[in-house]
Amino acid sequence: MTGVNLSAQVIEFLGQLAPEPRKTLRIALRRLEQEKGDIKSLEGKLAGYQRLRSGSHRVIFARKVRNGRPEIDCIFAEHRSLVYEVFTAALALQKHPRE
Repeated sequence: MTGVNLSAQVIEFLGQLAPEPRKTLRIALRRLEQEKGDIKSLEGKLAGYQRLRSGSHRVIFARKVRNGRPEIDCIFAEHRSLVYEVFTAALALQKHPRE
């Protein structure tokens, strides 16, 4: 079984959802432990990341190996209409912080 780690942003996003979408997304995140779900590798500027689809929500994650054990770091979650644009902008800020 793969360990799944949720960032503070993902936890906060879950807390803001209505009960039914929250339940659906939590189930999708639990299934991710068994490498199951609607998973897709991302391309272009987001190459190296993957996404988990749950209804109209997306979770961007990266696979890591820590202490010889596979883990998934869920980094960012948002509605499908915003997730890629906002995450790409956040990555750009990390690579080029304001001076």
